[in-house]
This record gives sequence, C-alpha cells and structure tokens, in this order.
Amino acid sequence: MAVDTRAPGVAQRKQWQRKFAVRLFTTDILVVCTAVLGSHILWFGFEPVELATTGVPDLRATYGLVSVVLIGAWMLILDVFATRDHKVIGSGTLEYKRVVDSTIRLFGVFAIVALFFKLEIARGYLLTALPFGLFMLLLSRWAWRQWLRKQQARGKYLARALLLGERRKATHVAATIQRAPGSGFLLVGALTQSSNHHEAPIQGVPVLGDYSYLLQAVDDVQADTVILTGADEINPDDMRRVGWGLQARDVELIVAPALTDIAGPRIHARPVAGLPLIHVSYPAFEGIRRWSKRSFDILASGLLILLASPVLLGVAIAVKRSGPGNILYRQVRVGRHGNPFGMFKFRSMVQDADDQLESLLDAQGTSDTPLFKVTNDPRITPVGLILRKYSLDELPQLFNVIAGEMSLVGPRPQRAAEVALYDDAASRRLIMKPGMSGLWQVSGRSNLSWEDSIRLDLYYVENWSLTADILILWRTVRAVVRPEGAV
Repeated sequence: MAVDTRAPGVAQRKQWQRKFAVRLFTTDILVVCTAVLGSHILWFGFEPVELATTGVPDLRATYGLVSVVLIGAWMLILDVFATRDHKVIGSGTLEYKRVVDSTIRLFGVFAIVALFFKLEIARGYLLTALPFGLFMLLLSRWAWRQWLRKQQARGKYLARALLLGERRKATHVAATIQRAPGSGFLLVGALTQSSNHHEAPIQGVPVLGDYSYLLQAVDDVQADTVILTGADEINPDDMRRVGWGLQARDVELIVAPALTDIAGPRIHARPVAGLPLIHVSYPAFEGIRRWSKRSFDILASGLLILLASPVLLGVAIAVKRSGPGNILYRQVRVGRHGNPFGMFKFRSMVQDADDQLESLLDAQGTSDTPLFKVTNDPRITPVGLILRKYSLDELPQLFNVIAGEMSLVGPRPQRAAEVALYDDAASRRLIMKPGMSGLWQVSGRSNLSWEDSIRLDLYYVENWSLTADILILWRTVRAVVRPEGAV
C-alpha cells in the first residue's frame, strides 16, 4: 500500500479548491446556456430554423445545432484558458482577463469559420449572445469572489503559508501580503537564517526556526504552501532538494522575486539551460495602448455625461441655492508630465474657501505635511457635505476627461505644493494623466496615508491595463454607493 506523504493541510486545501472550481463551472454553464439559448429564442423563437450556407451545399444544420456547438465550445475554451485555475481566482485581474480573452477569441474563431465555409449566421444572434454572456460571466465571477472573500475573512478557504528566506526579505513579503485584503494567504510561520531565527516575530508571524527545519515545520503547522522570499544561504542544490521534499508532500512552492509592485502581465518566464529566467517588460504608454485608453475615456465619459445630465442639473441648482458663490469651482492641479490644468468641481465650500486654508492647516499643525486635508473642515456647506459623501462634486471632471486633461482612471490629481514633495520614485506617477478615480479611490479614499496613496498610484502606473481600468470603475461605483470617507 502506498504511503500518503502529503502535508496534513494539503488535503483540506485541495478539497475547497475543487469545491470552488465546481461552483464556478456550474455558474459558467448556467450563464453560457442562458446567453446562447436566450439569444436563440429571441431571434428564432422555438421553431427549428435551418442555417443558410452557400459554401457547403449538402450541409443541413439548424440554429439549434449551432447553439449546442457554441455552448460546448464556450465551456471548452474557458477551460483551455484556465479561467478556473486556483492560481488566478480570488484576487487580481488575471481571472477576468482570461474570461474576456477566451470569449472574444471564441467568437472570433466562429466568425472566421463562418466566413471560410460561407455560413450565413445571423449577426444579431451572435451580437446578442456575446456581450450578454460575457457580462454575466464577469458578474458571476465577481459575485463568487465576494463570497470567497467573506469566507476568507472568517478564516476559511485560505492557503496556510510558510515564509522561507532572509528576515528582511520575509518582512517585506509579509507586510505586502497582510496589506492586501483578499490575498488568500494565512501566514502561519516563518523560517529564517540560523543566526537570527530566535528573534521576534516577523509582522506578527512567528519565527519557527532556521531553514533546516522546513519539512518538519510544514507538518507541525499544517502548511500547504511555502513562499520563498529569497535566501543567499540556500544554494541551487539545496533548493532543488527542498522542491523535491515539498513535492512529496504536495505542498505548493511560490517564489517571491525581488520585484516590487510588478503585476503578472509584465513578467515572462524563459527557461535557459535549466535556469528559469524572468523577463520584465517596462511600462508602455504610447502607441496603441495610449490610443485605446484615450478612446475609452472619450466614449465612456461622453456616455456618462449624457446619462448623468439630470443629476448634473439637479446638483447645479442645489449648489446655487446653498449660498453665494459660483456653481463650479476650478482648482489648479498638476497633470501629465507636470503640466498644470484647471480641475472642475461643483462648489462644496463657502466662497473664497482657499483663503482660509493656510490658517486652518496651521491651527491643526499639518501645514508642512502632504495631502492638505482639514479635519472637520468648517468651510464645507451642508449641501457640500452630501455632495462629497457621494462624490457628486467630482462629476464636472467628466469635462476635464473629454478635454484630454484627465482620465477616468489614473493617479490621484494633486496640487503643485504636494508634487513639490515628490522624490524620484513618486515623480513617475506623472507619466500618466490624473484620474477621476483610481486605486487610491477604491482602496480607502481620503483615509489613505500619503505613503499608501503614492504606492497605489505607482502600482497603477507600472501595471496599467484597460481591464484594470474597467474593474476600478466598477469598484468606484461600489465605493460611492457605500461611502466610507470623502475624497
């Protein structure tokens, strides 16, 4: 009889991963069937309709068969693109990106096949099934992600991880994981070099021993994952033996490279003579990427202005009646490449409020710190409090977006006095246009510290993608509906 050498925590991890994958599969097939069959019924009803073709004269097929093939192909390509892989579900944008990529490629293949065999497939049939199905797939994935995070907040569905590496590097990785909600990791221990393994915990994570204690520690704390943070004392031969030992226990090994705030799409592994070399692509903001972001800004902001026009009119009337002063407030902010521009807001303060700012900052002792915010600001009007709570005062910035001075999503727009405090690293946030929203908006709004605000802006600049922009806008709507602090 074979002996099960797996670590005690591995079976539990695999069990919940399988269960969650089954939930995703069930939801996916329900969504795909609803989208395809719904489109079929919408265009053709319940009567069998033959597919017209001039390329294959003997072909006798109905749209019912086309729907069955499309459902099967859609589910297959979602599996081929590993959209339910446990390594991508639960956090980040890669899961959503794979769902989008696989769906678009499927319909692209369908269109090519139809053109090649001269199949006259009704355009409306596909144009209805594609966007509805894709939207519902993304919505269902998002809903399951919220459910998963609630379970993880209760201590369930977590990977029990051990940190392995030098104390300084392990501290950085531990702080990064603990700072990110929904990471899916529960840090249950750390192993450091033999000279200081007896020292205090790392970010609250107990230090269990030195590197030689790894396999025993895996069993003792029922770890199912080991995160290698970097250790010069572990040579390649030792690392290979570590991998063998973890493989025998079915424990996952994750290597955390010394690359800070770089997202997956910029990292490309390339094996050379047995060495897993990592190529890192530099951020690119020109050409097609810049054009696609600008096109998205124009189309989306124009649509939002059209849809929000009654709200814009209502807010303008409320501001006018709130007291003397202009309806719109124009404040100079620093834009792309350091160019100043006038950012528009609905006035939420008394007239000439800027003249009182310096004295109020002096009174609370924060005149020499960035993010010039006044606590319990007496200049804000009663109407302004409501506008700020729900970010309605920000709506005129849609016109800044149309004018090309801002983007819907981007780094936080800041004043010249704040930009003057930037170091070389912080100055990189000026590579892109400031945004009406951004990671700073959906990660804490005005509750963020200066350091966290800059860190999130830099992460966005270094890892921009159109998919991330869409997700940030979706999270922005949620943050505005359930406000925890004004911007």
